[in-house]
Amino acid sequence: MTSTAPAPVVSIAYHSGYGHTAVVAEAVRAGAAEAGATVHLIKVDEIDDAQWELLDSSDAIIFGSPTYMGTASGAFHVFAEASSKRWFTDAWQDKLAAGFSNSASKSGDKLHTLQFFQILAAQHGMSWVNLGLKPGWNSSTASENDLNRLGFFAGAAAQTNSDEGPEAVHKADLATAEHLGRRVTEQARVVLAGRAALAAAA
Repeated sequence: MTSTAPAPVVSIAYHSGYGHTAVVAEAVRAGAAEAGATVHLIKVDEIDDAQWELLDSSDAIIFGSPTYMGTASGAFHVFAEASSKRWFTDAWQDKLAAGFSNSASKSGDKLHTLQFFQILAAQHGMSWVNLGLKPGWNSSTASENDLNRLGFFAGAAAQTNSDEGPEAVHKADLATAEHLGRRVTEQARVVLAGRAALAAAA
């Protein structure tokens, strides 16, 4: 992308129960910022009116939650239901969306959480940005340090042992989360540049 492309505004709307998902959210933020986005980190269990307005004015919203009992956390579900006020006004229509999750198990039904995010985005009329990575760590020559070591496609997935703290989030999973932040920012640049070109040609 050229330096004249519009700088996207990316918001990361997430919940973290024990701190692990917050670490992943920070990695997503770092990747998006590195790619040139203005980034807002929003804790959905503490969200206020000003932060709802930040989401409304963002070009992309990245959803994040731990996977508890096979889906996003209760706090994230409360946020998702509260977003229905935005649904009524099409406030998030045509924004980009993406997602990430962490659980203690390698799979842990994180796919279901990511699919929940995808459906939430679809209900709002948003366009989903996938991870865009081939799976890692799936051959005898591969490594647990590969990007996308857990082999998810819908979004970024992280695994942290249940008896370890946020400092133990796997470095490869954090690198994968950074990749997601960069990818969403790059895709947002494409969309913004395309809209600007269409407006100029009208």
